[in-house]
Amino acid sequence: MTLDRRRFGQFTLAAALTTTFGGLRTASAAEDLGLLEPGTLSSATEGTFPPFSYSNGSELQGFELSIIREIAARLDLEHKPVIISWDSILVGLMSNRYDMISNPMGITEERQKSVFFCDAWVESGARIAVRNDDAAAITDDLKGRKIGTIVASTFVPLAEALTDDVKLYGSDPEALQDLINGNIDGAIVDGIGGAYAIKTGNLPLKLVDGFLDSYQMGWAVTKARPNLVRAINGALSEMVTDGTYARIAMEQIGIVPIPRDPIRTVFEG
Repeated sequence: MTLDRRRFGQFTLAAALTTTFGGLRTASAAEDLGLLEPGTLSSATEGTFPPFSYSNGSELQGFELSIIREIAARLDLEHKPVIISWDSILVGLMSNRYDMISNPMGITEERQKSVFFCDAWVESGARIAVRNDDAAAITDDLKGRKIGTIVASTFVPLAEALTDDVKLYGSDPEALQDLINGNIDGAIVDGIGGAYAIKTGNLPLKLVDGFLDSYQMGWAVTKARPNLVRAINGALSEMVTDGTYARIAMEQIGIVPIPRDPIRTVFEG
């Protein structure tokens, strides 16, 4: 399974409307969250993007949905997913078709000019998978060894910075299978995509600690709903503190991708 990294780092708000860092402040139940439908938190998702959101044939499930449903429950709200294509997802937000975008979206300064991002809830990026019996524990342990990654990807120069012995593949599954077969010593994959593949495929592989590069993702909300952002940030913080986030993450993707130094919401003036 391969995550489309272009979605997280390179998408431009072509139809954007029109700093200071906000702390973790939970809106009280009495405050107006600005919801389109009182008592219901609606969020846009593709529904075709495992491990974040996908259908099991009868209902939507996935890491993104499990986290946002728990947040809604902690705010005494019902959660209502709205399935929409990626190309239309921001247009729908600006048109008030839903309260927020729960589909993962990379946080950039350009996007922050047009929408609020809740505090980053996921960090991923280039990580190295190795066999379970490999002694490597961190990325530097793979220097000079044979590394595989996807051809024509942004991971190629990262591999070349580690070693002169780089093997290119057409897909992550090909690279991971060659790693299992012992033909390479490590494979550079997206952290979440790699962890999900290892967990769901019960592969005899592990990810070494550390990113070769990384990016953070957040939930987008229009700037008309600052209280909703604060409420979501507060609920997410509680989930991280009480271990709920980690439990859900380990059950569904096999790692805990909460950012160590999360990008915080930038509220207006």
